[in-house]
Amino acid sequence: MATENTVLESRAVARHVRVTPMKARRVVDLIRGKDASEAVSVLRFAPQGASDQVRKVLESAIANARVRADQAAERFDERELVVAKAFVDEGPTMKRFRPRAQGRAGRINKRTSHITVVVAPKPATTTNGGTR
Repeated sequence: MATENTVLESRAVARHVRVTPMKARRVVDLIRGKDASEAVSVLRFAPQGASDQVRKVLESAIANARVRADQAAERFDERELVVAKAFVDEGPTMKRFRPRAQGRAGRINKRTSHITVVVAPKPATTTNGGTR
């Protein structure tokens, strides 16, 4: 049973995405722990700009899970996947300068993100006989 989870658990990473990590984390927090198909539909209609990039990473993780299941000759059902982990790390910051008043220069930080999404099968719910 544990080998099935490790085989079907798959991840996708988008690096150097031109969206600030703080804005991307707001979107990633919406989908963490949800069913994968539900998370895709949430991201499709989310008003945040980062939702498109996060949705692409999530769909890539689902596709990676499909490929791993095919390679292992196992049954694959997208409805059984859940977003196990989703996080955003800070990427490199591009520094730009803009002219300001009285000959000064103001620094503009163009931040980037590394978005990681891990999907895995739903954990098996065990119903205990229940005698205490």
